[in-house]
Amino acid sequence: MDQSLAMEILEILTQDARTPAAIIAQMLGASEAEVAAAIKRLEDENVILRYSALVNEELTEKESAVHALIEVKVTPQYRQGYDAIAEGITRYPEVRACYLMSGAYDFMVLVDGNSLRDVSRFVAEKLAVLNGVTSTGTHFVLRKYKDNHVTIPTGPDDQRQVVTP
Repeated sequence: MDQSLAMEILEILTQDARTPAAIIAQMLGASEAEVAAAIKRLEDENVILRYSALVNEELTEKESAVHALIEVKVTPQYRQGYDAIAEGITRYPEVRACYLMSGAYDFMVLVDGNSLRDVSRFVAEKLAVLNGVTSTGTHFVLRKYKDNHVTIPTGPDDQRQVVTP
């Protein structure tokens, strides 16, 4: 597979995963069959792991979930480094994402829960007690303004002046 074609396809799908192969082909000057085959190969090779939708939770009738960013400091385990701790953290369904970080803490863990209590319970009963975890710091998301490169509309009652670059 042509690597530059694959990279261009990934860029387009990252911006809008619903872009049809026919449109991508037109955009890149390639055949639809070539684009479809490249996408299939990217999926088979686990380069593309999943397609998902970004939802404006404030416009849904469902009670919004609580999102938190948790700083985690750890002591890496002998002969396993950070990987064993990351595996322990990521096995929980509450964990949306887990990143190894540079700086003052080792991991940034993004967690979803139904309430503040659910997130607090997760931290106290599951995360903080993992072998190697020495401390945590939890930050709750109060409002999302931009997520995954998408600015989230604030609603029709927003009377602030639009500022553009």
